[in-house]
Amino acid sequence: MKNTIILISFLAVLLTGCTSEDVNNDPNVAYNMSPEPLITYAEKELSDYMNTPSVNENNFRLTMQYWQEATYVSESNYNFTARNVSNNIWGDNYVNVLNNLNKAKELLEQYQPAASEVNSWPAKKKNQLAIIDILSVYTFQTLTDIFGDIPYSQALNNDKFPLPAYDDDTQIYEKLIIRLKTDINNLEEGEGTFGAGDILYGGDIGKWKKFGNSLLLKLGIAVSDINPTLAQSSINTAISGGVIMDESQNAIFRYQAETPNFNPLFENLANSGRDDFFGGKPFVDFLITTSDPRISKYFQDVDGVYIGQEIGLPGVFSDFSAPGIFAYIPITPGNLITHTEVAFYRAEAAARFGIGGSPEALYNTAIQASFQEWKLSSQEAQNYLSDHPYNASNWKKSIGEQAWVAMYNHPVVSWNFYRRLDYPALQAPPTAIANAEGKVPVRLQYPTLEATTNGTNYAKAAAAIGGDKLTTKVFWDIH
Repeated sequence: MKNTIILISFLAVLLTGCTSEDVNNDPNVAYNMSPEPLITYAEKELSDYMNTPSVNENNFRLTMQYWQEATYVSESNYNFTARNVSNNIWGDNYVNVLNNLNKAKELLEQYQPAASEVNSWPAKKKNQLAIIDILSVYTFQTLTDIFGDIPYSQALNNDKFPLPAYDDDTQIYEKLIIRLKTDINNLEEGEGTFGAGDILYGGDIGKWKKFGNSLLLKLGIAVSDINPTLAQSSINTAISGGVIMDESQNAIFRYQAETPNFNPLFENLANSGRDDFFGGKPFVDFLITTSDPRISKYFQDVDGVYIGQEIGLPGVFSDFSAPGIFAYIPITPGNLITHTEVAFYRAEAAARFGIGGSPEALYNTAIQASFQEWKLSSQEAQNYLSDHPYNASNWKKSIGEQAWVAMYNHPVVSWNFYRRLDYPALQAPPTAIANAEGKVPVRLQYPTLEATTNGTNYAKAAAAIGGDKLTTKVFWDIH
């Protein structure tokens, strides 16, 4: 795996920004290859974006008030334009993930099987195309959740659409659900896949089905307030098809100890020498108030004892709560979808629609899954649940606050829970930029490069969503 990722690092240069042309074409990539290295690279880039704490790309640990900055505080105050954050998100996902997945798809379509492969090739190709599309659906959903209307139907066809139009976010979701159902149905166990080129599951089709159904559950939950009929049908299909039910089925990217293959947390903290992140007061206060034992995993010195020195880190956090040791370990896996996340969706499905079992039991399962994820005992989880039981009369608060705690290392997903359930009750800092209007952001503004290079389509999209602002809600966020 290490050699594969390093090879791709030479073939595909990471871009820190992009124009509309970049959305459709990455001139730095050599595509006359087999699709497997492109899948490896796309999976790594997707995981890198979802897990990085880089203030140039992913500031949701700050937005969700898990962390705070001590020195450079612009991003904690929601100034994301100074570093062109949205440009980089656009490049990370459209160029490094979607375009490489699309090129892998093209290579599969063009491939002429040898005589010995003729009989097995159709089923293998079908599996591979389904895996590519599941990853594409995940990425498009992430972009839609961040920005609202985005380039979708024209996004990956540079020859025909060098300046792609933006699609309506509601319609994008509907199309993604249809695509995903088809992908899941196309997966067939016992046939060929990408094998070692697939870092997430090593070509295990059974696990890919669970990933697909879990993603379908996520899509269904997202539209619960705006389209309950579509939500319930999607949720029922996902749960009956089989979702992720334990840690062994998690969609995680396995990093390695050597550059450039280590976890982006390690890259942006230990390896870069950045040492000015510390625990956000609202989050740390909540953990202390609720006597949450996960605090010892999430942070290093909440009891006043700085333990980072035990692993050779500088001691500048003696008065603050440094990120936990997991963030300074290069091989900490990158999260895409985990058992903990899925368990919270199941609890929400039960609370909203009576689907899948008892809301209280599933709430308990979700918290137990989080404790297990952080290597805490089942007894510790049970003690915590005894003190913080499910509240059926205010299930949004119960699930919203506990998902906030559990999604500590999955901040992009945590932001979705927050916007959908309106818990926890976060407050913007008084020093936040004026564009935030005194509120925690509920979307990110479009890339500045889109406004300058794809101005006509950008202007139409901005008008369609009600203004390109941090306070404009995406379509499913109606409360």
